[in-house]
Amino acid sequence: MSREYPATPVASVGVIVRRDDGAVLLVRRANPPSQGLWSVPGGRLELGETAAECARREVREECGVECVPTDVFHVVDRIYRNDEGRVQYHYVIVELLAWWSSGEPVAGDDASAVAWVHPTGLNAYDLTPGLEEVIVRMIARSDPV
Repeated sequence: MSREYPATPVASVGVIVRRDDGAVLLVRRANPPSQGLWSVPGGRLELGETAAECARREVREECGVECVPTDVFHVVDRIYRNDEGRVQYHYVIVELLAWWSSGEPVAGDDASAVAWVHPTGLNAYDLTPGLEEVIVRMIARSDPV
């Protein structure tokens, strides 16, 4: 299925990876949409893959980090329209909370940069719309595993 001008919405995951010290893993998007903005790792769900499997795979591919997904946290609708109003991208993103288990982040396939960021430092990053609020809410409700 084409990601640009799709016939149906694209099911995806976003992964809010957290370390015990409170830092959250961010990636700078290397490709459209949101190219150049900072977000959480994630990507398209593959046929036959669970959301948790997708989360682990995407974090590994984008960041070289292993994580343990724990639960669904939030669902985001991302619809991007072109200048004529036609839907150019349409993602339904299931945001999962995950805990870092091993590895040091290195930018991989869809990321131009990666960083561990403490919530107090999020305002220094050009984040995808609404991400800071989602991270703040997630931190308020979660405790280390």
